[in-house]
Amino acid sequence: MSAEDVRRWVPHLSGTFTRIARLPMPTIAVVQGVAAGGGMELALACDLRVAEEPATLGLRETALAILPGAGGTQRLPRLIGPSRAKRWIFTAAMHGAAQALADGAVDDVAPAGEGRARALAWARAIAANGPVAVRLAKKAVDGGFDRPLDQGLDHERICYEGVLSTEDRLEALKAFIEKRDPVFKGR
Repeated sequence: MSAEDVRRWVPHLSGTFTRIARLPMPTIAVVQGVAAGGGMELALACDLRVAEEPATLGLRETALAILPGAGGTQRLPRLIGPSRAKRWIFTAAMHGAAQALADGAVDDVAPAGEGRARALAWARAIAANGPVAVRLAKKAVDGGFDRPLDQGLDHERICYEGVLSTEDRLEALKAFIEKRDPVFKGR
């Protein structure tokens, strides 16, 4: 690609990953093989990440005399802290699943071939909860994370307002009293 082609492509790719990150529902990435560069940046755009044991992950761009330009320099430090992220980015090293877990770049490691099942189990656990509450919890975390605590707490209260008038909240209270599982409708 020419420099001009790259100037057009990188914002498109970054924008795609940002749209994934901004989805109102939780997203889960499963890394089964290699997630290097853009593949790792795609995983970073998701809320949760599972890596299978043989997986390797990294941001290889500096080895190619470029930098992670589709969100890697921003999402990885927010996930694992700036020092670890700099080590990942500056060295361009690939990391096994266990090291990625130890660094906080993935949330879980599954045996080979079981990552998708692990992600689906998480998805089922998430789906069992009130859908409006889950979406607003994601909004509260994402929208308050980089604010000062007082502003983050204010943002949380605003998000909380969104669940107060839901049928699901009333259903959960009724189900608790009746000692049964709630049946949520997303309203």
